[in-house]
Amino acid sequence: LQLVAVALLPLTQAAFNHFGIRTPTRITDASGWLILVVAAALTVSLVALAPGLPPERLFDVRNLTGIPADAAVWPATTSPGWAFALGLLLPAYTITGFDASAHAAEETIHAAAEVPKAIVRAVVVSAIAGWVMLSALVMAIPDVDAAAAQGGNAFFWTMAELIPTPLRLALLVGIAAAQVCCGLAPVTSGSRLLYAFARDGGLPWSPLLRQVSPVHRTPNVAIWVFAGLAVAFTALVPYLTITAVCVILLYVSYLMPTLSGLRAYGRTWTRMGPWSLGPAYRPLAALCLAGGIALFVIGVQPPNDAALVIVPGFALALGVWWFVHKRRHFPGPPLPAAASSGMRR
Repeated sequence: LQLVAVALLPLTQAAFNHFGIRTPTRITDASGWLILVVAAALTVSLVALAPGLPPERLFDVRNLTGIPADAAVWPATTSPGWAFALGLLLPAYTITGFDASAHAAEETIHAAAEVPKAIVRAVVVSAIAGWVMLSALVMAIPDVDAAAAQGGNAFFWTMAELIPTPLRLALLVGIAAAQVCCGLAPVTSGSRLLYAFARDGGLPWSPLLRQVSPVHRTPNVAIWVFAGLAVAFTALVPYLTITAVCVILLYVSYLMPTLSGLRAYGRTWTRMGPWSLGPAYRPLAALCLAGGIALFVIGVQPPNDAALVIVPGFALALGVWWFVHKRRHFPGPPLPAAASSGMRR
């Protein structure tokens, strides 16, 4: 039942993408407002209905790993510092997907300036709104020990303890609707990424994957293949590990161009776009690389230790495929005429 329910989501989102970019864009834009409204309503409800809001909880470091014993969110550890590090996965889960606008850049007006702005807005809004909501939740919990004993159900238990049933159900419906809308972004960006590599001959069956619907002007084959791969991934990977694997792979995909840019910055990469960090690029890139490595270490810890096999295994398979076959057959993306003539000079 879980697999069928989850499978319906990417397949429905693929249908929206198949019939054009306008509908996914409008839904994604609306979902941004929906997320803000639902998050604000949840935050206000928690603050208004909580019996107290002790601010010291925001600075109280407690080791709640290993609770409950039969279904602990994290296995027990004696190190509060390590427990805090494990908790960093929560904001990592929250601040993802901001690259979606980059994958739709070819369908965006003034993309060189608008895409970076959208990425920065997504990160800033997610960080601030998420921090406010989580702070309200932590302060509103009626009993921290009782909440910890609920394990992964702590959030829903807190809502049930504080919020009347009609309002709670309305908030849960809003949360579910926001999650469904959020699924459009991965399907949109992932299918465009699949299409882009296929267009440049970088994937198996590239002639098929780079087809564009003559009616809807969308990469229809890539859209449905991506949705099918998402369903297969859900069926094959332990459900609770999916998020950790996806977050790690997302951040790896962010770090690869960051590392390449750090090596090329000021040498072969001297012409910046209209959105540039200037001298701050090098230290920020180095900080991002360090943070990405730390995220990988945290993300493969039990109970997500299956990620320690999936992520390196996936990387190894891609590396072998590249060095054995693809590097001899993939010319890379075609360069514009002006850029290629400049490189020849």
